Amino acid sequence: MKLPMADRAAPPIGSPVRGRSRMRGQTDSARDPGHALKRLLPYLLPFRGILIAVSGLIVLYTLLGLVGPYLMGVAIDRFIAQRQLTGLAWISFGMLAVYLLANLFTALSSWLMADVSQRVLKTLRRDLFSHMQRLPVSFFDARPAGELMSRLTNDIEAINQAVSQNVTSLLAGVLSLAGILAAMFVLDFRLALASLLVVPLMFGFTEFVARYTRQGFRELQKSLGTLNGVMEEAISGQKVVKAFRRNESALAAFRAGNEAVFHAAVRANSYAFLLMPLTNVLGNFFVIVLAGLGGWLALQGLATVGLIATFINYAQNFLSPLRQLANLYNAVQAALAGAERVFEIIDAPAEADDALQAALLATIRGEVRFDGVRFGYRPETPVIREMTLEARAGETVALVGPTGAGKTTLINLLTRFYEIDGGRISIDGRDIRSLKKADLRRKLGIVLQDTFLFSGTVLENIRYGRLSATDEECMAAARTAGADPFIRQLPQGYRTALRERAGNLSQGQRQLLSIARAILADPAILILDEATSSVDTRTEARIQTALLTLMAGRTSFVIAHRLSTIRDAGRVLVIDAGRIVEQGTHRELLAKRGVYHHLYVSQFKGLVI
Repeated sequence: MKLPMADRAAPPIGSPVRGRSRMRGQTDSARDPGHALKRLLPYLLPFRGILIAVSGLIVLYTLLGLVGPYLMGVAIDRFIAQRQLTGLAWISFGMLAVYLLANLFTALSSWLMADVSQRVLKTLRRDLFSHMQRLPVSFFDARPAGELMSRLTNDIEAINQAVSQNVTSLLAGVLSLAGILAAMFVLDFRLALASLLVVPLMFGFTEFVARYTRQGFRELQKSLGTLNGVMEEAISGQKVVKAFRRNESALAAFRAGNEAVFHAAVRANSYAFLLMPLTNVLGNFFVIVLAGLGGWLALQGLATVGLIATFINYAQNFLSPLRQLANLYNAVQAALAGAERVFEIIDAPAEADDALQAALLATIRGEVRFDGVRFGYRPETPVIREMTLEARAGETVALVGPTGAGKTTLINLLTRFYEIDGGRISIDGRDIRSLKKADLRRKLGIVLQDTFLFSGTVLENIRYGRLSATDEECMAAARTAGADPFIRQLPQGYRTALRERAGNLSQGQRQLLSIARAILADPAILILDEATSSVDTRTEARIQTALLTLMAGRTSFVIAHRLSTIRDAGRVLVIDAGRIVEQGTHRELLAKRGVYHHLYVSQFKGLVI
């Protein structure tokens, strides 16, 4: 049995208040697409040589695309009209060569751009994930894992679609438009001026549609992130869903998220899809104008049939890049919305840097002191109120109290997962804010109630406590924790691969591995947060001696541990509403018949030990 005193003082996961004011501004996303584009450009600069080569290839196949229609007009006027088969055959072969080279250069430029885009996205993905590793715990407390995963997958993929497939199309389209217009004016300025009628109409429609598509795709990416969060929770918590018969609730949440994605996608794509029919209408209008004007000029003897055919061919080629540019808005708007969401995370303030003169923490005695510490997840709701406590070197201190009293919060402050609002926390007389965080945490060994094991072998998970440890040291830690017997019964023993979240182990076995991991780390200060809450009495009896051996000579904080550990603690601190209301040994507190006695009696129904 254990005292019902587990501390859950931290605000609920998913609640934005967990980030509180210390994370203020992190979700102020950039709404300017130009800003997102500028942020992407530095990722392309290292590949400027390849991009120049791609640009050269685009220029070449764009020019070749202009040559083809011109040769067709020459063939009509010089060889077909004059019935010169030899010349027609040669110019036909020339056209074939032109189009083959154009397609070859197109394929080569696309391949190079795909390679560049994957390198850019690898770097962007690395920067995003690396920055996420430097974000404070409060950042992750305020966001579902599925939503963050969406930034690494859906949003990055949206950028990939734009960079790998549409950058070359954009440049080729602009060059093609400029080249076709130049060729038209060289051949006949009257037909060229008529062709210009369609340009302002096309870009006017495009600008109108673009106003709505970017916001639509941003909402779509946001909805996808929310839906990912729903699916991640439902899949990860499948046992709980089934145990409480909440399959329909999970389905309802999914349906709601899926419906939101559906409506966002319809809104985003409806405007984007308007461009295709509009450009088709304008294209038909374009051809009609050229055919009518060209026919009139031919009747007046001012133009040849070959020239008119060349212009109509140019008109078709002119509309193709216009359509492409219009359709690019779909992918580009999705990419810019994705880029905004990615840079939203990259711009989030990282965990507070170490002080400029941060000291290294060498060998320590383990004296821990809280002096007038104040803290709250919300500024207006303090969780820790003027807390003052001291743990002497090598002392075992038990923290007990009702749910939400602030016990786990004290540990979060000691590890600097959160920064205090006021007061001072010191180790061996040194303020922990003057120490390097990595060095501080290296001296702390933590065994949490919520055990987390990584994909990999049993041995690798134990070695997580100290990466330089040998296999024998890892096995010795497992023996000390009492985990060795069950490990050797696994199919491959210490080499057994764990499934996601160690689903092939029981909760008690996972807890034993986490204890072995802490033993291997050999910390100066030990923190046990409900460390044996998930193991049975028989298993607890096996590891109790190991825990006492581990705590010997170390300053240890034990949160809501089982009765035997609380009895053995040098001091028990009873915390309520962020304050220490009682302290003393187990028997002293029972004799006082105060808060601790009340909690004890409510658990053990009056049995005094």
